[in-house]
Amino acid sequence: MTAFRYEAARSDGGLVRGLLDATSEPAAAALLSARGLYPLLVESPPVRAGRPSRRAQATVFQSLAAFVDAGVPLERAIQATERVASRPLRDALGRVAQRVREGSSLGMALEGEGSFSAVSVGLVRAGERGVGLGAALSQAGAQLEREAETEARVRSALTYPTLLAVVGTGAITLIVLFVIPRFAALLADAGQTLPTATRLLLALSAGVRSYGLVLGAAGVALAVALARAISERRPAWHAWLLRVPVVGPLRLALASARAARTLGALLGSGTPALVALEIAREAAGDAAVATRIAAARSRVAEGQGLTAALEATGALTSSALQLASIGEGSGRLPALLAKAAELDDHEAERRLKTLVSLLEPGMILLFGALVAFVAAALLQAVYALRP
Repeated sequence: MTAFRYEAARSDGGLVRGLLDATSEPAAAALLSARGLYPLLVESPPVRAGRPSRRAQATVFQSLAAFVDAGVPLERAIQATERVASRPLRDALGRVAQRVREGSSLGMALEGEGSFSAVSVGLVRAGERGVGLGAALSQAGAQLEREAETEARVRSALTYPTLLAVVGTGAITLIVLFVIPRFAALLADAGQTLPTATRLLLALSAGVRSYGLVLGAAGVALAVALARAISERRPAWHAWLLRVPVVGPLRLALASARAARTLGALLGSGTPALVALEIAREAAGDAAVATRIAAARSRVAEGQGLTAALEATGALTSSALQLASIGEGSGRLPALLAKAAELDDHEAERRLKTLVSLLEPGMILLFGALVAFVAAALLQAVYALRP
């Protein structure tokens, strides 16, 4: 279902504007006609840039859960939540409130907006089917909060290597563009033969200053072409990354944690397994793992057990599959999937720290070697000067 913006005329000549959920523009026009309206304009709303942060979404769902649990009518709960939401989400909630006034369910209204994660929407729709809207909203908020914490830990771990790369690159650029040319002018006045390392350094500096813009443009063009090729073959690229030592297990652990947590939350709220697997596929965040989950979904549709299908396709880590197997046999699958997601998060964090611990000294050695080469080349030239 897609949300369409419409403008229609009533039989008395008045105009009506609003949003309508339908499968296509003709279907939306047919729905308006069935209501006794004369469609004048039916169009898809403009695509909105970027999805709000998970922490901002968590605040919205936690606020909605508090109001709903307190017995506040849904429309008033949405309006009250607008006051605590960030600006993009405030506008989105205004449109959600309008759809609810027009008779849409909260899950359909959130799905039509497109600003909210598929996992959160799936939990809300499961709550509306009978497990309790307040509990589903609270669970969606907790899910988003955990995902936000995981993202924050990943960003924190990568902060120092990123800063080191920026500062080191800036220092090398400063030396090449400004320091070395001054030495080159001094050495040229001496009129003596320079050591090989010094001549190589001066040639590299001159090349960067002469062709730096061309090389930079070529690098950008190559990066854009590479990014486009990766985007077109994302599943194959992600599948290759999963086979890379250190990086592959880290990506699998992160994707497995997201998929297992999503499956546990949705199955625990009464969502059918096929629907839960489809939403987990979207939530995995890795195209190769998503392909594996889709294959597992096909096996489940053919009658195979959930854990057996996930194990056959390798969609989750071995530890997550073991817990899922125990949970399926004991009737505690949602709880043990949540535990598996927690363990995978810890494993991903451990692997990330290992990767960073290898990356940091490697970058220090690289930039240190470059600076040492520059210093040695210049000092050789100074000591080679004869009075």
